[in-house]
Amino acid sequence: MATTKKTETKAAEKKTAAKTATKAAEKKTATKAAEKKTATKAAEKKTTAAKKAPAKKTAAKKAAPAKKTTTKKAAASKVAVFVEFGGVQVSIDEVIQNVKKTNGKAAKELTVYLKPEESKAYFVADGEEKEMDVYFC
Repeated sequence: MATTKKTETKAAEKKTAAKTATKAAEKKTATKAAEKKTATKAAEKKTTAAKKAPAKKTAAKKAAPAKKTTTKKAAASKVAVFVEFGGVQVSIDEVIQNVKKTNGKAAKELTVYLKPEESKAYFVADGEEKEMDVYFC
């Protein structure tokens, strides 16, 4: 009987080892299946994101022309500025035209300082300081 018990014990150990190996294999299979599901979901998200991305770009392109339209309206409005001193008005546009004539050449950068109490316009054209008379008549 002793040999029978040893044989039965060995058989039981083999069954236990087989069950353990089977469980380990099942865990590996389940883990691989879960990884495949995760990879599939990630691929679906990328595909969905790729499909949604062009829609966002077209929406941004549609919004840009609307802004350009508003700037055109702002540029189309005309502003007239006058300086009044001693009851007489002088248009700023007129002063700027006279400054350009007095300078004699086209300037890349022009800054004008108007002093009505002295009836003068001081200006800097491309780094050169000059002055001219402004008549408040």
